[in-house]
Amino acid sequence: MKTFFAYNWQVREDWYRWCEEVEEKELLRTRTGGVGSILETLFHIIDVEWSWIRLLQGKPDFQENFEDFKSLQRVRELDARFKPEVEEFVRNWEESMEHNLLQETMPDGRIVTDAWGEVMRHMIAHEIHHIGQLSVWAREIGKKPVSPNAIGRGLIPHRVDN
Repeated sequence: MKTFFAYNWQVREDWYRWCEEVEEKELLRTRTGGVGSILETLFHIIDVEWSWIRLLQGKPDFQENFEDFKSLQRVRELDARFKPEVEEFVRNWEESMEHNLLQETMPDGRIVTDAWGEVMRHMIAHEIHHIGQLSVWAREIGKKPVSPNAIGRGLIPHRVDN
């Protein structure tokens, strides 16, 4: 699981560098599908990841407003602010945490219970899903998308057997 968080973070950084080569109006243009624009999608990925980690830690969650983060610089600053807490939680993840339970009360009053392992995997899949949307939008504006390839990223250290 830690490997796929590291993968997502690498790909996210690649998307930030990709965004540096695109006019801001294109990054803010409302797209079909997803949560809105390219920048708003990156913002959403960061916000959702941090929110889930906060919930698992039993800490209060508060929603940031994209209107306050409508530039690549501001989105990257938000990521830099939230990521240390997320990284620490992921770094300290142990298999024994898989079956811990998170209970949430939904707006309609239902109580939903999820295993922490499911929530962690949902976060990974959530980002990968939105990265796919960014790739489609990149092609729509005539730019090559970031490579989603996990191979060659150094995610798994090579072991040398003696």
